Amino acid sequence: MRPTFLAAALAALTLPASAYAQAKCGGDFSSFIADAKAEAVANGADPAKAERFFASLRQDPAVLRADQAQGVFQKPFIEFSRRLISENRINRGRAMAEKYDAIFDRIEAEYGVSRGVLLAFWAFETDYGAFQGDFNTANALATLSHD
Repeated sequence: MRPTFLAAALAALTLPASAYAQAKCGGDFSSFIADAKAEAVANGADPAKAERFFASLRQDPAVLRADQAQGVFQKPFIEFSRRLISENRINRGRAMAEKYDAIFDRIEAEYGVSRGVLLAFWAFETDYGAFQGDFNTANALATLSHD
């Protein structure tokens, strides 16, 4: 099955698992984006759509400042986890896992990513969608991937 454009683009931006991608992180942002676009196309993205998508990306210094200001990651794990893991989040995670069971099954089958990992990120990053933030998502992903 050919990956969708969005899946290929996100994979190119967020999963720098290859040695090639790891070597390209940092450095010149434009070169990084060009390499990510080439990787997306190599993984099945439509070249014209990839050109439009990657040409629109901009590095966002505010994203880097916000990322570097997250003091919670400088705390010991027990203190960190107590601040983020609550009974409410656990219960809501169970409800979301049940509500979106078929979607999580498909993601696990197609991409090999555990629903537990996805639920944890969903909980911590957006409180299950309650907080959407005010950053452009594509620019934030590109900026953080480059960094």
